[in-house]
Amino acid sequence: MTRAIRFVGLLCAGLLVVGCTAWGALALLYYDPASPLLRQALAVAFGIAGLAALIALARPRWRWRGVGLFAALFALLLGAWSGLQPTNEADWQPEGARIASARIDGDQVTVHNVRNFAYRTETDFTPSWDDRTYDLRRLDGVDLVAVYWMGPAIAHVFLSFGFRDQGHLAISIEARKKRGQSYSSVDGFFRQYELQYVVADERDVIRLRTNYRRDPPEEAYLYRLQGSNADARRLFLAYLTKINSLSERPEFYNTLLANCTNNIWVHSLANPGHVPYSWKILASGHVPEYLYGLGKLDTSVPFPVLHEQAHINERAKQADAAADFSARIRAAPGPAAKASPAVDPAGR
Repeated sequence: MTRAIRFVGLLCAGLLVVGCTAWGALALLYYDPASPLLRQALAVAFGIAGLAALIALARPRWRWRGVGLFAALFALLLGAWSGLQPTNEADWQPEGARIASARIDGDQVTVHNVRNFAYRTETDFTPSWDDRTYDLRRLDGVDLVAVYWMGPAIAHVFLSFGFRDQGHLAISIEARKKRGQSYSSVDGFFRQYELQYVVADERDVIRLRTNYRRDPPEEAYLYRLQGSNADARRLFLAYLTKINSLSERPEFYNTLLANCTNNIWVHSLANPGHVPYSWKILASGHVPEYLYGLGKLDTSVPFPVLHEQAHINERAKQADAAADFSARIRAAPGPAAKASPAVDPAGR
């Protein structure tokens, strides 16, 4: 029994060392983009230190000395890693050059830096940033947009708030990239991007994905969420609170913890009766079906039918830059376009 316990303990310690070594080597590879050779050398050295700690585990005479030295190195790395700070001051890609903020005065909300680009291609566009004012009493709908580009399990999910005759305001939670950066899920684990709430006209943030992205092509689905206007208001104000916070105190984007769907769920906690957290929120492509099963989407038709009706690529291409773009992508008959009360994706 004693031997078995010792073996299990050593096995767990070995797995911990392997995990810490893998994370530490990757963290060093991403630590300082300006010094690639130094980063590579440090990552290799840390990997050797982890290997030495594993060998020491197998030798009782050196076991705790070797593991203790590795633990000290790992603690030093964690200290340096925690010293990395996000910023709002950098040479950003044009799509993320400005960050949004909002001024709330009773029922009147003025949102600054609403993105409204005129696209000719995905990379050729005329930048435009607007200030827009909305009356919270006119907030009568929240739509969920799910965009797929790499199979059914992964989607970029964002919300669009409808204000009757004042139009729709889309808010997409994304990684804010510097010039020369491209998005990588792996990079997103290692503090390579800042967190950004892209507040945009639907002709920008939806049409970019349906009409202009080709490599890979993206398929967009729009669903009306069910619930009360009071919940929609609380959700929208929760978004604005976070937007204002990020304008003053930037944060890092994280592929797993601080991403589009996780943050939507966090904001939904502003409402009573929010749905439980689920692995389907991590596997974001399953979010619409998850919400359908909870009665948060229109359930008058089976989900495959609703899913087909929610597909808006063709409608968006036909609408293109039309002033009534938002109305036209919702114009098809069926549950995807029916007017109904609004709600957050994790509340009633």
